Amino acid sequence: MSLKRALIGILRSYEATGDRAKDPKLKSHYYNLSKDRAWEEVVSTLKKIPGYKLLHEVHSVGEITLEKRTVTGRTMDITVSVISVGPTKSAVDIFSASRGGMGDLGSNYRVIMELFAILDKKLSSYKTTS
Repeated sequence: MSLKRALIGILRSYEATGDRAKDPKLKSHYYNLSKDRAWEEVVSTLKKIPGYKLLHEVHSVGEITLEKRTVTGRTMDITVSVISVGPTKSAVDIFSASRGGMGDLGSNYRVIMELFAILDKKLSSYKTTS
């Protein structure tokens, strides 16, 4: 993690991915799967990750809500969105925010990188660029 990312984390207690993200690591991840198939794969993968608690899943909207407790006792709320880009292509975006206090010292960024690494490993044969 860079010094810039840590400095941003002092002031900001959230992080999000998207198509317009300045950081290339925070760009949406695309998979050659239909939304329904991507949804099944993402939900089953997220349920198996230790340390994360699946709170809510709404298939019609494509959102999964997770919760993670940090070693310092803070709680992080994470929303994973599965979006249909076409009939056989889906995108995954993640929003992570820490409850209470100012800044997170980059922990939300690290959580997003960890979740993307796990999803990319599981769905590696379907991964595509934009």
